[in-house]
Amino acid sequence: MQDLTTTSTAATSTPLTHLTEFQQYLNTAITPYHCVSSAAALLEASGFEELSMTAPFNIRQGGKYYLTPYGTMLFAFTVGTADLTAQSFHIAAAHTDYPCLHIKPAAELAAGGYLRLNTEVYGGPILNTWLDRPLSMAGRVALRSEKTYEPQLCFYDAGRPLLTIPNLAVHMNRKVNEGVELKKQCDLLPLLGLKGEGETNEEYFLEFLAKELQCAKEDILDFDLYVYNAEEGVRVGMNQEFFSAPRLDNQTSCYALLRAIADGGRVDGINVIALYDNEEIGSRTKQGADSMLLMLLLEKIYAALGMDKSALSDAILRSFLFSVDVAHALHPNHPEKYDPVNRALMNDGIIFKISINQRYTYDGEAVAVAQQLCEKAGVKFKKFVNHADMPGGGTLGPIISSWLPMKTVDIGVPILAMHSARELMGVEDEEHLIGMMTEFFS
Repeated sequence: MQDLTTTSTAATSTPLTHLTEFQQYLNTAITPYHCVSSAAALLEASGFEELSMTAPFNIRQGGKYYLTPYGTMLFAFTVGTADLTAQSFHIAAAHTDYPCLHIKPAAELAAGGYLRLNTEVYGGPILNTWLDRPLSMAGRVALRSEKTYEPQLCFYDAGRPLLTIPNLAVHMNRKVNEGVELKKQCDLLPLLGLKGEGETNEEYFLEFLAKELQCAKEDILDFDLYVYNAEEGVRVGMNQEFFSAPRLDNQTSCYALLRAIADGGRVDGINVIALYDNEEIGSRTKQGADSMLLMLLLEKIYAALGMDKSALSDAILRSFLFSVDVAHALHPNHPEKYDPVNRALMNDGIIFKISINQRYTYDGEAVAVAQQLCEKAGVKFKKFVNHADMPGGGTLGPIISSWLPMKTVDIGVPILAMHSARELMGVEDEEHLIGMMTEFFS
């Protein structure tokens, strides 16, 4: 793997302490399941103990803990050693999912001698960026067990380029360069292989999966499998100032929060990170940010520390939340899509995402706090507002703060090609985000 922290052509103004580790993490965080697994490993290496949401918490001041209530989301928290009655929460939230393709239950589509997979689109990807790339698949498979309510669950990663979605040649699609709409049920079906001579089996995918898992085909009850871009990240640019990779949205944030809570050591409060699933489809799931799971966690923490609900309510009202997701960097070919002055370049610091219409959370006092945190950490920042005629997307911030009333700010690193199969960021910006979040948790 390329060493991302060094270059012979130019030096960056910010030491790239974490970039190689970030790429290693990114290469493993190929699905929400694998993101959570990699996150848990990072936390355990930093001394965090695992808890269960369905059992009483045995926690202590000075302790570090994590939970995975569902396979695609994770909580982690640390408990300060100062007077409990003065405790408050410092919370940061990100999401583990990204726009991609998901394999349907009846996955086999055999025709014309080809073996293809039947897929559906998850979230809002830039569809044509998934064509002509080396793709793979990963996720979780549920196997038959002796306990009806406890099927055997196993993670799966093909771990190699396995699939591709070929473009139609320009000779047969003369208007392709004028813009052609892709039909999801026709144009986004990955090619898995060729049908063998005399082969009639209609369950080739299920048989392939059983062979991969070394189990009987009949034992596969269900699978939750995603198609992912099998390419790794690389530095690009004249001075290698950019980092091109899949899944920057939102693994940049997940990694930064994991690194920051592991390295931060705040004694006068409780630090919490929440890595949610399903942000790309609205967050309205049990493992999404629009659930009551975070409130349940805070209640269990306070109960385990011998504090009542009144103390919890007081703590929430004096607490602070960062919603951490990527932001839009200024596109060099389309500056007209951005506000004339409230815009951001890559390698120019983290972004405060501001929307008076609350598509991003906005509170002037909270933004001032975030600005002073950046100054204290020596981190560069910019304030971003969308072009007035382009409202932009939503984030976790307004969702969480609507039922967990505390000061909230939306932040993130600026990227280009958001929701592409491969996105682009500045090599310095991850360091800025980690620096600010570590200060927040310290």
